[in-house]
Amino acid sequence: MPNFDWRSSDAYDRAYDAEMPALAWECLRRNADFQHDHQNSSPAAPSVTPDFRQRWGLVFRS
Repeated sequence: MPNFDWRSSDAYDRAYDAEMPALAWECLRRNADFQHDHQNSSPAAPSVTPDFRQRWGLVFRS
């Protein structure tokens, strides 16, 4: 269990400095539907298919 008070603004100091992609990732990785889709993706296919990227709005830098 985390050792911080979620009601305290001090617990979120890092979030104030986070860039948008980092904050979006923090929200997405906690999403139960995303976790389910990722866990159930085909082991034979690439881990991130075009359909998966489109469904979750994922964009990767080249």
